[in-house]
Amino acid sequence: MVEQRLDATFLALSDPTRRGMLANLMLGEKSVGELAAPFAMSFAGASKHVGVLAKAGLIERRKVGRQQLCRLRAERLKEADDWLRQWERFWNTRLDGLEAALKEEQDNG
Repeated sequence: MVEQRLDATFLALSDPTRRGMLANLMLGEKSVGELAAPFAMSFAGASKHVGVLAKAGLIERRKVGRQQLCRLRAERLKEADDWLRQWERFWNTRLDGLEAALKEEQDNG
């Protein structure tokens, strides 16, 4: 289950337009039209991007009259951050070991 959510999250984050939409939503709730505006794209194009973000659980949509409003759901980003941090710890451990080995070699050589 978590793996599927991560797959959907990273798929959604793989597109610069969707990342831009998420950044815009950090400022607060926006309509699909407002999310489309900086990218000079059609409502239909923006709706497709919004759909990918919603499927990944990164945003929540609600209808108000004829408008569809979107808001950020940062919890899913936390899951991705947690996953990435495990790799950060892995590489930090490896790089610390390399640094120690190089220092030892330098001190002995």
